[in-house]
Amino acid sequence: MIVVKSAAELGTMRQNGRLLARTLAAVCEAVTPGATTGALDALAEELIREGGAQPAFKGYRGFPATLCTSINEEVVHGIPSQQTVLRDGDILSIDIGLVRDGLYADMATTVAVGRVSDVAQRLLEVTRDSLCKGIEQVTIGNRLSDISHAIGTYVEREGFHVVREYVGHGIGRELHEDPQIPNYGPPGRGPRLRAGMVFAIEPMVKASPGPTRVLENGWTVSADGLAAHFEHTIAVTENGADILTGGGESKHSG
Repeated sequence: MIVVKSAAELGTMRQNGRLLARTLAAVCEAVTPGATTGALDALAEELIREGGAQPAFKGYRGFPATLCTSINEEVVHGIPSQQTVLRDGDILSIDIGLVRDGLYADMATTVAVGRVSDVAQRLLEVTRDSLCKGIEQVTIGNRLSDISHAIGTYVEREGFHVVREYVGHGIGRELHEDPQIPNYGPPGRGPRLRAGMVFAIEPMVKASPGPTRVLENGWTVSADGLAAHFEHTIAVTENGADILTGGGESKHSG
């Protein structure tokens, strides 16, 4: 069942989304060669708690950190560490969430560390743009799979590959609510979109077509080549998509 949020709930989620966007922007500004993912994680937790919120991921199903930091071929769920040092030419996916007043916000971006390859830069651009294609479909009366179709067809047309094993989701009083939102599939399927629905739309895109795998730590998902991840929390409104995690983006997040 897709839970429709009240105006009050949407107002709180919008405030939470703005705090999350400011936090992610500050973390992105700290991304430089030589920085550790552990230091980025500590910064994110500090800023979230200063804002009166709690990290959404820390302790969730046993996850040990505030951020998911996934480097290069890692797709999602990378674990930050003071021993993991960023290098010039890396790309870093930063996934972040918070909860305040019982309501969640969730977002992600992938950033370049120093100067990256042309393929890496193009992957970032296509993945970010595919999120925009999905958001364009968030309008009353469209079907849920119109979002999936817009993302997947754009990514494949640009010569990259959607991760099929992991999907977007509803969000609200739980971090993960119905429905699941794949990043591929035919249009015109699933429930019609109604005002008050809120989704975390999150294309995950690979440079290589092979399947993903979970590493020995039980969390980090890896692909055969470079991967990128972008995400926003989006509300369906009478005027179209409301990006609740909009604002606060840094130069790194494009």
